[in-house]
Amino acid sequence: MYFLLRIRRDRRYASRFPERLGALPFSFDPTPAGAIWLHAVSVGEVISSIPLIAALRNEYPNAPLFVSCTTVAGRAIAEEKLAGRIDGLFYAPIDYVWCVRRVLRKLRPTLVIVMETEIWPNLWREAKRSGAALAIVNGRISDRALPRYRPWRAVFAAVLSQPDLLLVQSEEDRRRYTELGAPPTRVEAAGNLKYDFNPGEGEIPEAIAELISTLAPRHIVIAASTMPGLDAEDIDEDDLVIAEYQRLAARHPQLLFILTPRRPERFATAAAKLAAAQVPFIRRSELPAAPPLPCVLLLDSMGELSRLFSLAQVVFMGGTFPRRGGHNILEPAFFGKPVIAGPHMENFTAIASEFTEAGALIRIDRPAQLSETISRLLENEPERRSVGERARKLAASKRGVTGRLTQRLLDVYFHTLPLRQGPAILAPLAALWEHETDRRRQRDQAAARRLPQPVIAIGGVTMGGTGKTPFADWLAIELRARGLQPAILTRGYRRRSSVPSIVLAAGSKAPPELTGDEPQTYLRHNAAHVGIGADRYATGLELARLHPVDLFVLDDAFQHWRLARDLDIVLIDAMDPFGRGAIFPRGRLREPLEALARASAFLITRVEPGLRTDAIEAVLRRHNPQAPILRSRVQPRRWINLDTGRIHHQPPFESAVAFCGLANPRAFWRTLAALGIEPRARQAFGDHHRYRLVEIQRLVKAVRATGAAALITTEKDAANLSRAALSLAAPTPIYALEIGIEIEDPAPLWTLIGALTSR
Repeated sequence: MYFLLRIRRDRRYASRFPERLGALPFSFDPTPAGAIWLHAVSVGEVISSIPLIAALRNEYPNAPLFVSCTTVAGRAIAEEKLAGRIDGLFYAPIDYVWCVRRVLRKLRPTLVIVMETEIWPNLWREAKRSGAALAIVNGRISDRALPRYRPWRAVFAAVLSQPDLLLVQSEEDRRRYTELGAPPTRVEAAGNLKYDFNPGEGEIPEAIAELISTLAPRHIVIAASTMPGLDAEDIDEDDLVIAEYQRLAARHPQLLFILTPRRPERFATAAAKLAAAQVPFIRRSELPAAPPLPCVLLLDSMGELSRLFSLAQVVFMGGTFPRRGGHNILEPAFFGKPVIAGPHMENFTAIASEFTEAGALIRIDRPAQLSETISRLLENEPERRSVGERARKLAASKRGVTGRLTQRLLDVYFHTLPLRQGPAILAPLAALWEHETDRRRQRDQAAARRLPQPVIAIGGVTMGGTGKTPFADWLAIELRARGLQPAILTRGYRRRSSVPSIVLAAGSKAPPELTGDEPQTYLRHNAAHVGIGADRYATGLELARLHPVDLFVLDDAFQHWRLARDLDIVLIDAMDPFGRGAIFPRGRLREPLEALARASAFLITRVEPGLRTDAIEAVLRRHNPQAPILRSRVQPRRWINLDTGRIHHQPPFESAVAFCGLANPRAFWRTLAALGIEPRARQAFGDHHRYRLVEIQRLVKAVRATGAAALITTEKDAANLSRAALSLAAPTPIYALEIGIEIEDPAPLWTLIGALTSR
């Protein structure tokens, strides 16, 4: 029945918000480094998530953060409170498989976080099927809900077995979750996230501050989050509060009473009730006009209540007289305000019990007690201060939950590696690719020839860029610095020359048509002598005949079995480590992951600050327990004006349009972002793309249309820009970013190479 009611509600919401069908209202360039999707349904859950989102952003700022809400009020609060902290905000998709899958395909999350008690069967199941980790945060099961859930234990056990981590509010909640079938090893009593919320963020709204200044009330009382009755026999708190206000006003003529209905659709109803009772009032939306004291301020706005608690002497927490289960009392408690609550606090049993026992919460049983209790507190300042101070100290003593939750969530995040394979219909083609690759490997290894000097092969198991060129460049430069004479062998992909091979001395110049684009980097950096040709054995012999060579660096060669090698260094891109974990065309693997066993060493490239590579290393160790694992990060070096050749160590432009022709253009976009550069437009072309004049014209038009000052690209792309292209772009300058790498601890690599060169 619960799920049937949800489906009816979801259909109603879907008709109003297209986003709920999975059409996200923002553009996002997903990165396999992993997004985090946090789902917070209600206003309270959004507010509770604020410190958690801030902590996640602080601990790992490169993780894209997305938040979804279900209610209009929840989204309004999120827009206000989370602006600038998250990468996207949207209404959650209705819990149909095809809607949820659209969102998962767009975001490609590594971690999905669901706040508190909401159970979304399809979201949970599809998140796990996508390879993402699933965590429930601030989970709780109320006194009222538990008896309703028990008969459905078999259903809940199946659903609750899906989350990787259930972080619940208390030991009692942990017991209830395990009673309903959650695996005990996955349920942790982590504390209540609401304790860490800072309700004092932001200033008192100017219009309300002017009202307070004009009226100068002696007493301010807040009735927070009032609710209608659960049924016709239940009490309506707006009726109760209006009646109790009239008694208070007769006794306290300098009273400003702030009435805040919980739901926006109740604002007009509350206004009509105030008018019918002939209570002088003003709506927040109608300020600055105001009646004289005593009067009521009807707070018909969202997101402002928490900032007003500091003004009150007494707070009545709504939702506690009707059978609604109560609301969170922690916000006014943080301000040291005495809080009054009715008999129904089932949604916050642990908090209510602890605060009541500590004398930090005043509970009343009958509606008629409300005005009496408020009057007593207004007239008895010592009692008012004493109750408020106990509430403040108790709330403060519970803080620190956010830090614990953040670390547990990041542990799950960094140990998760989503491998989203292509459709199963492609499996026969993948099997054919694997069979042919294995046949070619056996044939080539049987006929492999060995050069007279040692060979270090650099390559990968996935298609596309992994940073092989920057690493080969770094390795050659470092070898020369150690007194060795390296030489680089490369095939010169997409070069335009009938000559089968070419040998170039370090630092020499040759047109890109003769070499291809990647060798241009080696030559420009004077890294090593370079041999270019498909037959790398013959090219290596010719290079060794013309130049002194101590060892060869074989570029892009993990699958080049025709040449024997002494070391195999396999590069793994941290942004997309294993190409979906499937052979092409279901994924981007050239070979099965079992091929990792052949590696002599691994280098995880493009490791961003704060990124832990636990999950990647676990896969590598599963297939190769011995090979050392190194990590490297991108090091932007300098900008080169491609027309003048002038070098700039800082960006020589204020704004730019970016373009590149790389196998992984996201790497360039993220490097720019790390430098604080936000292109006004960007364009990605195919790998090794040779730019036509018409494409340069379009890029120049983009510069003019956006008001940018320059075009920016990569050093690799510079080799594919002709002199005519540079002239056509003038006077718009084109700058290329020169990239290097930094290896965290290269000692294990030098140990391997040292053993190789000492033979």
